[in-house]
Amino acid sequence: MTIKCIAIDDEPLALKQIGAYIKKTPFLELIALNNSGFEAMKCLNTNQVDLIFVDIDMPDLSGMDFVKSLKEKPYIIFTTAYTEYAVDGFKVDATDYLLKPIGYTEFLKAVNKVKNMVDLKANLSASKAAPDHLFVKSEYKLMRIALADIKYIESMHEYVRIHLVSDKPVMTLVSLKSIEEQLPASKFMRVHRSFIVNLDRIKVVERNRIVFENSVYIPVSDQYKDAFQQFIDKNFLV
Repeated sequence: MTIKCIAIDDEPLALKQIGAYIKKTPFLELIALNNSGFEAMKCLNTNQVDLIFVDIDMPDLSGMDFVKSLKEKPYIIFTTAYTEYAVDGFKVDATDYLLKPIGYTEFLKAVNKVKNMVDLKANLSASKAAPDHLFVKSEYKLMRIALADIKYIESMHEYVRIHLVSDKPVMTLVSLKSIEEQLPASKFMRVHRSFIVNLDRIKVVERNRIVFENSVYIPVSDQYKDAFQQFIDKNFLV
C-alpha cells in the first residue's frame, strides 16, 4: 500500500530534504511540499493524505497548532531542531518526531513505524467479515441500518446524513471518514469529500455526476474520478 505524504516547513532546504527522502522511499508518495500550515490546509482540501511531516517551529502558525486544527488527522511526524518539543508532539498523537538535521536512517525508521501501523490496520480490516448493517446513534436512540438500504451518505460538517431507499434520512454525529472505514469497499465508494455512495444503488451517471431520483445529483470530484471510472469500466457492457 502506498502512503500519500505532504511535508510542511518554512525552511526551503529542510523541506527539499524531506521531499527527497519521500521520493527515495518506495512505499511513500509525495503529494506536495508546503511552506506553511495555511498552504497545507488548501492542499488537504483537494488531496487524500495519509502522512504529514510538519516542522513545529514556524512563524504565523506553528506545526503544533496546525495539527490541533485538523478535524481528521492523518499520521503525523513532527520535524524539529529542539528536543523539548517531543513530549508536546506525542500529546497530539503524533506517530513520531525527527530531530534536525535529519538523516535518512532516522527518517526510514520513523516511516516504517507508520507503515507497520497502516499494514496492521489493513490486515485487521481484511480479516473482518463484511457487515450487512450499521448501528448509529440518532436522536438519543441506537438505530440499526441495513447497508443495502443506504443510497448515499452526505457529510454535514460534524454530522453525516444517511439517505435511505424507503425511509427518511438519518442524522448522526460522526465524521464521514470514520463511517467510510466501517463500510465494505466492494459496495461503497467515496466520490467526493462530502459524499459516499452505495455502488449497487447507482442507476444513472451523467457528466461526472451520479443521478438519484428526485433530481438528486452527486458530483464525482477529480480526486476520486479515476477510481470511479475504474468501477464503471469494470462493469461496462461493450
